[in-house]
Amino acid sequence: MSKHIALGVDIGGSGIKTAPVNLKTGEFTQDRYRIPTPDPSTPDAVARTVAKCIAKFSPDRKTAIGVAFPGVVQHGVVKTAANVDDAWIGTNMRDIIRDYAGHDVFVMNDADAAGYGEYKHGAAHGQDGVILMTTLGTGIGTALIVDGQLVPNTELGHIEIDGKDAETFAAESARDRLGLDWDGWIKNLQKYYSTMEKLLWPDLIIVGGGVSKSHHMFLPHLTLRAPIIPAELRNGAGIVGAAALASAEHKKAEKRRKDDDKKSSKSTTR
Repeated sequence: MSKHIALGVDIGGSGIKTAPVNLKTGEFTQDRYRIPTPDPSTPDAVARTVAKCIAKFSPDRKTAIGVAFPGVVQHGVVKTAANVDDAWIGTNMRDIIRDYAGHDVFVMNDADAAGYGEYKHGAAHGQDGVILMTTLGTGIGTALIVDGQLVPNTELGHIEIDGKDAETFAAESARDRLGLDWDGWIKNLQKYYSTMEKLLWPDLIIVGGGVSKSHHMFLPHLTLRAPIIPAELRNGAGIVGAAALASAEHKKAEKRRKDDDKKSSKSTTR
């Protein structure tokens, strides 16, 4: 693959999706490939499926590969698992995928990947300052980007407001579960986003998730200081963001190696 192309993998509750991404444009260079998420979605079963997705595109050793996962991921280790098997918790995701795929990968939270994708090539492209990305679905996924730097694993959908976990009343799923019409749900969204503004003072808020296709039904009715706009990349945001983050991490690792080589060379010449 070209040095301007990275591979993005997005693990979801129902499907694992993969595509090579042009890092200059954010576009897929080949059609997206999807395999249903195994049931049960244990670490070994999912890692084998991710390996198949990666092998589909035959990446070379220099190709950066990013994998987005529905849960908190710290230093390659899964800390929470949403919509996949709880056996993931405590698993070194980077190691197990590397073992099955034969390629090193960079792993991350799926909302972080989607937010970074929107920052690099979507609704927030070229935007400085504080950007808050939210995905409204079964729960609320969040990503926070400050002057181009991702603050990982924010989990701001679980912030407590009036004694309640925010996603229990403001997620898209709450509309059906609580029997809310659009006006009722908008009031809950107003409470959530107003709280986010008080805490973070974002310069821009992006709203993703399937309901963002109907953004005209609720976004214009929210009263906020910051602009609040729909996401642009839709279901491709996770793949694009995973590829972009993996590429950035790959470059950092290359720089560290070069710096270490220089230090080693200097010490041997003394």
